[in-house]
Amino acid sequence: MPRALVVEDSPEFMMICRHLLEKEGFEVVAASDGQEAMEQAQSQRPDLAILDLGLPDVDGIEVCRQIRRFTDAYIIMVTGRSDEVDKVVGLSVGADDYVTKPFSPRELSARIQAMRRRPRSSGLDRRQATREHGKLHIDLDVREVSVTGMVVDLTKIEFDILDLLSSAPRRTFTRHQMLEHVWGDNFFGDDHIIDVHVGNLRRKLGESASAPRHIRTLRGVGYRFEP
Repeated sequence: MPRALVVEDSPEFMMICRHLLEKEGFEVVAASDGQEAMEQAQSQRPDLAILDLGLPDVDGIEVCRQIRRFTDAYIIMVTGRSDEVDKVVGLSVGADDYVTKPFSPRELSARIQAMRRRPRSSGLDRRQATREHGKLHIDLDVREVSVTGMVVDLTKIEFDILDLLSSAPRRTFTRHQMLEHVWGDNFFGDDHIIDVHVGNLRRKLGESASAPRHIRTLRGVGYRFEP
C-alpha cells in the first residue's frame, strides 16, 4: 500500500486530506508541525506528501527543502494565500504541484491521480551513465553533479532539467517540453516556473544568464545546452 504524509495543523483540512487519500488507496501518516513532518518523512519514507505552507514552527518552504534532500516523494504544497510568489517559491525548492485553500477534494484528487500516472524516471536513454562537459561532470546513476571536482547540491527538479538539456547538446527545448519532462503533461500553472529553476541551476553551476557557460536562453523559445 502506498504511503502518504499529510502535514497540516488544521484539523478540518487534515480530515479532508486523510479521507481523500484513504479513498485513493494510501496509508496516511499525519504531522501537525514542520519538525514532526521532517521526522515522519525520514522514518516513514512516504510516496506522496501534502504539505501546508503555514505551519506553526518551521516554514513549509524550509520543510519542503529539507524533505527533498532525502526523498523523491511527490510533494503537493498547500497555501492559504493566493500570492503567486508562494507558489513559485514552493515549486523552486522541489514541490511538484500546489493547491490554494479552500480547495475542492475533487481538484486535489485529480492532481494526485495525474502525478501517479507519470513515472519518476525521465524515460531517456540511460546507456551513457556519465556525461563530461569540460569541468562539468554529470553522473546519472547516482544523480550527482560536480564542477571542477566539487559536488553541486541540486534539487530533484534542477537535476532533471540539467539531465534533459545535456541529453541532447545544442538541441533547443521549449518550456513546454521541459515542463512535460519534469512534471508530466498534467502540470497546472505558469510555464515560466522553468525560468526560476533554470536561474537557480545556473547560479549553482557558477554561471549567469548574461555569461552562460552551458545553459543558453533562446528568447521566446526555451533553452539549450552548449557542451
